[in-house]
Amino acid sequence: MFGDFHHAALAAGNGVLKQAGRQGLRLRGEVIRRAVLARQAQPAGVETPSLRLLLAELPSLRRSTRVPAVARCANPQPVMILPGFGSHPRRMRPMAQALAAAGHDVHEWGLGFNLGPTEANFAFLMRRVGAIARASGRPVALVGWSLGGLFAREIAHRQPDSVARVITMGTPFSGDPHANNAWRAYQVITGHAVDAPPIDCDFAAKPPVPTIALWSPRDGVIHPRAACGWPGERDRAVALRCSHLGFASHATVIAEVLRQLDIED
Repeated sequence: MFGDFHHAALAAGNGVLKQAGRQGLRLRGEVIRRAVLARQAQPAGVETPSLRLLLAELPSLRRSTRVPAVARCANPQPVMILPGFGSHPRRMRPMAQALAAAGHDVHEWGLGFNLGPTEANFAFLMRRVGAIARASGRPVALVGWSLGGLFAREIAHRQPDSVARVITMGTPFSGDPHANNAWRAYQVITGHAVDAPPIDCDFAAKPPVPTIALWSPRDGVIHPRAACGWPGERDRAVALRCSHLGFASHATVIAEVLRQLDIED
């Protein structure tokens, strides 16, 4: 009996070691694959914001907690805010609080940190947007910062009846997806190439709802042309003078978002 137990224990131990070995090989392979993604060369002819503009983003790393004074809105509505790549909705709290103070019914996106697109993420967001629209009796305005704006545009493509409008802020929806200073970090964290997301989408195609692109010539992360887009890719483009990180909480940006929400399209 003891011999049988001994052999069973050895077999179980060998199984655990083999499983650990396979997991170690998979982990090593994944590390190598992401390292290759990190070392990819910038495509020829694709411009990114200058190093000067990128370094100018550093002061904006300190998260603002100041909520600007706002007037009551003329068109209160449900609004969802979607954070940028690697960011949490907390980063957009001053904007959320200002929108709520103006009378809007503000909702976070419900996924915590934005670590990239997946079909599961989109399925969750479409259910959430649909539920908010049904509960409020009217479609939801989507306000997306950077990568969050790509989520917003795609949600509006897939579920336009639940979306009132899309407002993007420094979102790279136009042109080559390498036209920014964050694409290598994006590839390392998400595990896929920036021009090959694991979803079926066309981010440059305008959603069938009013679509407004806020962009900045001072953006040190996203090339201004990528965030501004071309006629036919959005309905309106508005230039603001802020950093890329400033889109989350800058008073000028918040004022423009409030203005765009009040426009009757």
